[in-house]
Amino acid sequence: MLRRKIEKQIKEHLETQQDRILIVEGARQIGKTYIIRYIGKSYKNYVEINLLDDFNGQKLFNNTRSVEDFYLQLGALGKQLGDRSDTLVFLDEIQVYPHLLTLLKFLNQDPKYTYICSGSLLGVTLARAVSIPIGSTRTIRMYPLDFEEFLWANGFSDETINTLHKKFDLLETLDEGVHNRMMNLFKRYLLCGGMPAAVVEFIDSMNITKVRDIQNTIYEYYGLDAVKYDKENKLRSRSVYKYIPSALESKKKRIFFQDIEQRDGARFADYRDEFEYLIQAGIALNVNAISNPKFPLRESQSKNLLKLYLNDVGILTSLLYQNNIRAIFDDDTSINLGTVYESVVAQELAAHSYSLNYYDNKKNGEVDFLIDDFNVLSVVPIEVKSGKDYSVHSALSHFVGTPDYHIKKAIVLSNNRDIMVRDGITYMPIYFSMFLL
Repeated sequence: MLRRKIEKQIKEHLETQQDRILIVEGARQIGKTYIIRYIGKSYKNYVEINLLDDFNGQKLFNNTRSVEDFYLQLGALGKQLGDRSDTLVFLDEIQVYPHLLTLLKFLNQDPKYTYICSGSLLGVTLARAVSIPIGSTRTIRMYPLDFEEFLWANGFSDETINTLHKKFDLLETLDEGVHNRMMNLFKRYLLCGGMPAAVVEFIDSMNITKVRDIQNTIYEYYGLDAVKYDKENKLRSRSVYKYIPSALESKKKRIFFQDIEQRDGARFADYRDEFEYLIQAGIALNVNAISNPKFPLRESQSKNLLKLYLNDVGILTSLLYQNNIRAIFDDDTSINLGTVYESVVAQELAAHSYSLNYYDNKKNGEVDFLIDDFNVLSVVPIEVKSGKDYSVHSALSHFVGTPDYHIKKAIVLSNNRDIMVRDGITYMPIYFSMFLL
């Protein structure tokens, strides 16, 4: 079994916060059902209802609008039921029936059983739901495996991870052998990504062709989901999704709206719904531009200057390099891995619940990522470097040297082994992005 951090969150909620029903949201194929099913084994009675299967089949819950109707349908499933202390009812793909989201409020008020829900397009459904059960539910977002979870899957113990974390905290450089091992695993992560099926296949067979087949299937599956979401504008939804990798390969890595469908005069507003779908569905990570980088960043976000990253770096490298692993492992100077490195850092920061932003200034240039540091009430700029020129960063240097920004810490992530602090900027290996919490 793949160990996931969210398991602890789910267990703690079920044990201590039974005044609200937990909803786990996130993209398809990231392991939501698997981890909840695993936790359900600890209950004497476990009932799993896949509402997507029900919608496509008997539609037992299609007209369920009251608690009494719900209990009737639940009992009709013929499953063993006890009480709240020993019975977990899992409603999978609840977004299929938005009226059941409203019903959660009343199920919560009549605590006959313990409930947990999940949804693959839940963000979209919640954004459009007529009645959201505020106060009766708690929503947490799940992502593909981050790099630390990937290390667990490759046999790293908690003790080893803790030792690495201490090195990070103390800004101590790893010895060359350990650094090389970490870089090797990091590059494997760039190939494999964090989709559970791909990780399992990668560890079991080390067959990149089989791993790429899984990643390509998921990528196409997400595209089909986008089409199903927006039936009136099928080509537009699919075009936006397919455009992301080429946008990332451009110099600015920003979405240029006129390039999506090769239409002059196109604006953000023309694709607002499509962007919202990709973001809320969890299949794209949005990075908003900041022109006035002061804490808190939310106050100066611009959604019109938008970057979108795919939710999984393995899917990206599959699209860019197919089965050729040399692009990642050979350090070929003719191949710019900047897009891949930025993508994996975006994925890591998102998994750690950071809101993603970047600095955009015509005069001073761009900084890859900005995050809020709520401990010191300041902004942390992060620059990601894939080549040997990691110390060249005029935009970041200007950023740090501007007194009005009140920058207390800045970070450069690269392949370089040495950890050092110079002119207010901390340089560290790219794999330590897993400890940016």
